[in-house]
Amino acid sequence: MALIALAADKGSPGVSTAAVALAAVWPRRVLLAETDPAGGDLVYRSAAAHGGPLNPNTGMLSIAATARRGLVPDQLWDHVQPLSGGLEVLVGLGNSEQAAGLAGLWPTLGHAFASLADSPHAAADVIADCGRISGDTPAAELFPHASLVLLVSRTEPEALARVRDRAAALAGKLNGGSRVAGPGTPMVGVVLIADTGSAAKLASQVNDMLVHAQTGARVVGTLADDPAGAEQLAGRRRGRLDKSLLIRTARKVTTDLYQQYGAAWAASAHAAQPHQPHQPQPQQQGQYAPSAQQYQPGQPGQPTQQGSAQGGGRPSDGRAAGAGR
Repeated sequence: MALIALAADKGSPGVSTAAVALAAVWPRRVLLAETDPAGGDLVYRSAAAHGGPLNPNTGMLSIAATARRGLVPDQLWDHVQPLSGGLEVLVGLGNSEQAAGLAGLWPTLGHAFASLADSPHAAADVIADCGRISGDTPAAELFPHASLVLLVSRTEPEALARVRDRAAALAGKLNGGSRVAGPGTPMVGVVLIADTGSAAKLASQVNDMLVHAQTGARVVGTLADDPAGAEQLAGRRRGRLDKSLLIRTARKVTTDLYQQYGAAWAASAHAAQPHQPHQPQPQQQGQYAPSAQQYQPGQPGQPTQQGSAQGGGRPSDGRAAGAGR
């Protein structure tokens, strides 16, 4: 149905944590892709389904050679690893130097990510963690293929000023100078990391600011500023993750996104692929979905206690999540 790209303008507002949290409660099957050219974090912070560490050579690094010969969306699964609870992940690069191996391939990856939703064999949405962006980041070449580009921001005045300016520039670039998303062009949204007590008021104020500045972007939701929940998501702290403020707010964001944009994304997919009617994928048993009541992320190198998945890079039951920046 969609490629959702998450990014930030500057600093470390929590893009990776946001990406993992949204993927953990996504209402359809989802692939989490670490596409930050500076490198990924999951390989250092999360356990694989078999209880051991993730393979750093299977993911964005291994896909580079495949993509140079052309990339069919279903080939993405050959480079995917399930985390300890089952969330399917395309592990990021080890460092920024390795990004040279993907030079010229970002549009190919973007097309494959966007087309995976219409695979007749193993359809899935893709949530891409693009990290921090600037005018020349190669990950921005994914954006034209996305249904939605989400800018993650905290609520300090300087952070809001930066996200306002970045949203305006990005919307204009993606829409040929116009800041209004047209047919086939991605929408730009903002996700705020905020204290839950003031989140609703802040979201309204920031949305008014974005509208007044004619950025073309809108606030699509807020995620709780929840360090304890982020530690649980990373497997570094025990507790009921599904009860954490982070996951509860992530669940609301995903629900709102599907209510607002799900039908349009599906219609767009049908129009683009009329010979392959899109069939919604059933929720897999044990999947960490919005109604899930249990989740136990594993720590790197240690087996999970519940919700574990079978090894391999193909679809698996259950969901798991890892840490973010």
